[in-house]
Amino acid sequence: MVNVHTFAKRKQENRKISMVTCYDFWSAKIINKSDLDCILVGDSLAVVMHGYDSTVHATLSMMEMHVASVVRGAPDKFVIADLPFLSCSKGIDRALDAVQALIQAGASAVKIEGSSHQIDVIKRIVEAGVPVMGHIGLTPQSIHNLGGHLVQGKEVSEAKKLIDDAILLEQAGCFGVVLECIPNKLGASISKRVKVPTIGIGAGLHTDGQVLVLHDMIGVDPAFSPKFLRKYANTNELITQALDKFHDDVTSECFPAPLESYE
Repeated sequence: MVNVHTFAKRKQENRKISMVTCYDFWSAKIINKSDLDCILVGDSLAVVMHGYDSTVHATLSMMEMHVASVVRGAPDKFVIADLPFLSCSKGIDRALDAVQALIQAGASAVKIEGSSHQIDVIKRIVEAGVPVMGHIGLTPQSIHNLGGHLVQGKEVSEAKKLIDDAILLEQAGCFGVVLECIPNKLGASISKRVKVPTIGIGAGLHTDGQVLVLHDMIGVDPAFSPKFLRKYANTNELITQALDKFHDDVTSECFPAPLESYE
């Protein structure tokens, strides 16, 4: 079973780490039966599950509810929970309250977006005994400041800053760092420079692991197709066909059959 020490060991052994983002009990049950290493309960649930236009709408109460659901469904997996928008920017005490809520909901670790402005908070959380994963590159909670979902680190100065940020996060005690939407070469460079594993999403082949959102990789939304996404199934079409078949069976009185009815 994966634990926080598994991440460093995998990097030392040059073995990749697989992570999937999910948000609820039924999907967590499926993941629990799979070979996947770990689960991220991401604040992207605000978009995927609740229909908002960005992750800034995720609240702590939302995160608590979804974390608890995922942990009940996947008791054998290492579960990381996102700390939602501004929860780490209102002082150490407020940040620790948010961490306490997510850990008591069942998470094994938390993830924090950003770098230099989060270092003191990260250090304090780690000192309190809670594993922290960092997140740099495209940080969706800063989407308004970034000007949209754009690839980060394309300029030399930006790339150097992201390398420095990753080193700062490692020094602060993060057990891993998510690298989102950065050039392939930069993903490789950061992964070589830090001793902790990197988990990429749109960061190329040379990170120490990869993460995708479950709904994206199984093709729930055909309209969502960023360059980094590989779809492993087309469940949108499959579910639509099942619903249409159910409708046809009901209207043609083929369902329920005698075997599906009680005497």
